[in-house]
Amino acid sequence: MKVIVGLGNPGSQYAETRHNIGFLLVDLLAEVHKLQFRTKFQGLLAEGQVEGERLLLLKPQTFMNLSGRSVSELINFYKVAREDLLIVQDDMDLPLGKIRLRDQGSAGGHNGIKSIQIESQSEKLWRLKLGIGRPPKEWDPARYVLSPFAEDELGLLDEVLGRAEKAAYLWIKGESERAMNLYHR
Repeated sequence: MKVIVGLGNPGSQYAETRHNIGFLLVDLLAEVHKLQFRTKFQGLLAEGQVEGERLLLLKPQTFMNLSGRSVSELINFYKVAREDLLIVQDDMDLPLGKIRLRDQGSAGGHNGIKSIQIESQSEKLWRLKLGIGRPPKEWDPARYVLSPFAEDELGLLDEVLGRAEKAAYLWIKGESERAMNLYHR
């Protein structure tokens, strides 16, 4: 069994914001595989067969800063091994269009990751970081991550979600090294 958790905030006011890029990827995976979400583990959960594996998709509904609560409920219930869990997050340190797959590391100021690391008591977690870029100097970072993508960024957003989808499939199949080699650009 593999689990992919997309990070974001619940509510229509956050639906298309930079902080919700993790939700956007999980929604894309669910749509492609015709998986339906239901409420479970303080989140929205979908499951199905993908790449020959049982796959669970989770969108925590606890708000970003408490994502660990939802994730820990799911991993404790299903006894999910850390290597079978992938967290999809936004990353301001990467420009929009860049992705990074990592198997460990600090939270880097990301409160959703920090919450998951506290709950799981480990920094050793697979993460698919999707770049959202840095805010303009006059913007507060919190305001920036909660802002929608600009009209001229939407094409690049679609492209990066497509590459992230392919990287996720390789991760599911246990080909994380190949995913890193192909998609770290």
